[in-house]
Amino acid sequence: MRALVIGGNGFIGSSLVERLRAMGYRTRVLDPSPARADVDWRGVDYVIGDLLDKSLLPSLIDGVDLVFHLASSTVPSTSNMDPVADVQTNLVGAVNLCAAMIAAGQRRLVYFSSGGTVYGDPQQQPVPETHPLHPISSYGVVKVAIENYLLMYKQLGNLDPLILRPSNPYGPRQSGAGLQGVIAAFLGRARLGEGVRIWGDGEIIRDYLYIDDLIDFAATAGTGNKNGLVNVGSGQGHTLNQIVELVREVTGAELPVEYAPRRAYDVAEIVLDISCAKKEFDWYPAMELSAGIHATWQRLLHSSDSVDRSS
Repeated sequence: MRALVIGGNGFIGSSLVERLRAMGYRTRVLDPSPARADVDWRGVDYVIGDLLDKSLLPSLIDGVDLVFHLASSTVPSTSNMDPVADVQTNLVGAVNLCAAMIAAGQRRLVYFSSGGTVYGDPQQQPVPETHPLHPISSYGVVKVAIENYLLMYKQLGNLDPLILRPSNPYGPRQSGAGLQGVIAAFLGRARLGEGVRIWGDGEIIRDYLYIDDLIDFAATAGTGNKNGLVNVGSGQGHTLNQIVELVREVTGAELPVEYAPRRAYDVAEIVLDISCAKKEFDWYPAMELSAGIHATWQRLLHSSDSVDRSS
């Protein structure tokens, strides 16, 4: 069996590549960046490029049994700066992929959407997959658009998509120098003896999911045959102020906080309802938050990697 991982050089993608290889899959990666140094790529067919190069796609898909799409050129905090570029790179790229898969007769596509941005400001907590979608960032708008294309092709009988809506993933290998990943960023600042900036009063609530739990779900469910939409999270919410306190406890750092005005695109609270993942896929998150932060900190202390890469 062969899998294609688009965005396989990122935090989530590289972890997924390792898991698929351990499961016996021959793996091909498409990523615009050179292969990161903290991963063993032996046996992986690594291709540098992106989904906008339509001439590249037929050879990438050839012989592949399933495709995982994780790539994104934006994050929520940058997407509103240039929505046209967001659409041109991410939405057009995803539609190119769908067209190439349909032309090749390849049906299985696992898409990593976003459980933190597609719902907007939720009307209920925890948030089920049936909740209305009202994204307030271009990142979320484009994720919803891609979801709709996949569901359209499913309805037309062209693809068998599984759409994952992960919460906020964290864990070893996530860069602390990036534009997303609060836990990694706070641990990175703690390691340097620096403080952190929080937009707002620190009481916004998020659902944090350890990377191994996310990869367990993605690899198992993705290589199965169930389609549709599913939230993948911890099912628990924590404020940024609580994250600060946990990081202080784990690291022993002072981690002073500077509070800045809240940003308009930051959702006030979102915790995912993971009942579907539990019932339909028999999956349960295993890592408790403080233990996950501790594991991430221990890995960071023994790592020299500080290069930011997209998830």
